[in-house]
Amino acid sequence: MTSKNTICLWYDSEAVAAANFYAKTFPDSAVGTIHRAPGDYPDGKLGDVLLVEFTVAGIPCIGLNGGPHFKHNEAFSFQIATDDQAETDRLWNAIVGNGGQESECGWCKDRWGLSWQITPRALTEAIADPDRAAAKRAFDAMMTMKKIDIAAIEAARRG
Repeated sequence: MTSKNTICLWYDSEAVAAANFYAKTFPDSAVGTIHRAPGDYPDGKLGDVLLVEFTVAGIPCIGLNGGPHFKHNEAFSFQIATDDQAETDRLWNAIVGNGGQESECGWCKDRWGLSWQITPRALTEAIADPDRAAAKRAFDAMMTMKKIDIAAIEAARRG
């Protein structure tokens, strides 16, 4: 890996499966080198997959198969900007439909517990509207949603 700054994501034992899912699901994503343990370690044996290098939407990451000691939580998430409802639906459905779960306001978790914000650009533009009343209407509409409905956000913004 050549990047100076890389996100390290801890998995129990499925870093390769997660990396393959991300590479299949998100544009500009790929699985790189897989590193096997050079010796036994607390939650694995010599030759087990220890690390996998991958990118998610152009962001360099390393998946570490470190065992069950640490779990993902909402303090870290990937925010993926989408251009339209079809892209929003595709990404949301891929994550939730692969053993993930819905959350609120465009957030969901993948089956490994990693949080994702599937955020249409239309939502970001609406809540940044210089007309603060329009921004609040869009924000209030978002607060009632799980997956973001762009048409509903735009309708709320217009009033």
